Amino acid sequence: MSYSPSRRDLIRTAAALPLLSTAAILRAAEPDLSALSPITAAAKPIDRAEHESRVARAQSAMKTLGIGSILIEPGSSMTYFTGVRWRRSERTTVAIIPAEGEACIVTPFFEEPSVRQTLAIPAEVRVWQEDECPFAVVAGFVRNRSVAGRPIGIEETVRFFVEDGVARALPGTRMIKADPVVRGIRMIKTAPELALMQLATDVTIAAYRWTHQRVESGMTGSEIGALMTAATEKLGGEPEFSMALIGPAAALPHGSREVAKLAKGDMLLMDCGCAVGGYQSDVSRTWVHRRAASKEQRTVWNHVAEGQRIAFTAARIGAPAGSIDDAVRRRYAALGYGPGYRLPGLSHRTGHGIGMDGHEPVNFVHGEATPLAAGMCFSNEPGLYLPGEFGVRLEDCFHMTAAGPRWFSEPPRSIDSPV
Repeated sequence: MSYSPSRRDLIRTAAALPLLSTAAILRAAEPDLSALSPITAAAKPIDRAEHESRVARAQSAMKTLGIGSILIEPGSSMTYFTGVRWRRSERTTVAIIPAEGEACIVTPFFEEPSVRQTLAIPAEVRVWQEDECPFAVVAGFVRNRSVAGRPIGIEETVRFFVEDGVARALPGTRMIKADPVVRGIRMIKTAPELALMQLATDVTIAAYRWTHQRVESGMTGSEIGALMTAATEKLGGEPEFSMALIGPAAALPHGSREVAKLAKGDMLLMDCGCAVGGYQSDVSRTWVHRRAASKEQRTVWNHVAEGQRIAFTAARIGAPAGSIDDAVRRRYAALGYGPGYRLPGLSHRTGHGIGMDGHEPVNFVHGEATPLAAGMCFSNEPGLYLPGEFGVRLEDCFHMTAAGPRWFSEPPRSIDSPV
């Protein structure tokens, strides 16, 4: 796509406006935004067969572990197994997946029609009225399915009042963690999941390329992020976050409350992601704005690029997840950073799991013993942060295959070609 100097002048002028500059920048960029079109036409939603397969795998795991049922509140795990997209409130809606037979959704009477709209598996729906106890309805289903007395697995994000209410309605029933079932299954992505994550990453990379050449001096982080968000939407992604950190703020991994304007020679760190079909991307890029990188900027950037390569090489089937973090820190310590999580250095984990949620188990963090397996997906982001100066983070995600890791996005070649 050609980029007219007159449009760059318009964006540069908008960035210099003291008020309403974000809106002005987006108006100036609109001709270029209008030229973008969705690249997600090939996205295939998770279908009924995939949802049913997930429930079947969960039931097989429950039988092996002696769990009678698992309890899930609205959120990504409920959507993962049942398709139901719902919100949490003081009115209880839960999914119960028994070790045998169809699942059940318990929800308020007046919400049933809405809940059914996204239900993707054969399941019973039981309702409770406003003057009734929802936990008695849950207990009734558990007893009807003859799984009463067996432990109930509680999904890790279930709120205490829900778990407590179910425990009181089923006295004598053990409540245990459902992690071996829910985490164990969700961590291993299937081909349809990987395809959606690839599309989400493709959108984010395309949005970076569009945004990079439109970043101008005088812009704030929020204005740069607004350009990235607008491009992501035009390309067919659902924006999740578009963070842009300038200069010393880039040394704070999740940013600063102080507002800075971009100047030539500043380090700019961006961390952005979107969703396609409910699956997320997470990509970070760092570059120097419109000036050749200083020796220190280039050296730190190259060290982070080396850290990414070390993490990728260390990610092998069967390796403990924590060993990837350890490998990166050994090299960083030899270069004079840290040691450990100290600054200047890498103050956060080397990477995290990713899928329907931007952060999922397990993490590349010291002490994590979970072995890597085919289908697991991770971010690779061994940033380096120099307090008061700048930070560098390069982040690309990969998934494990039987032959080793495979990138969703290729890391940048150099600080001079950051996107």
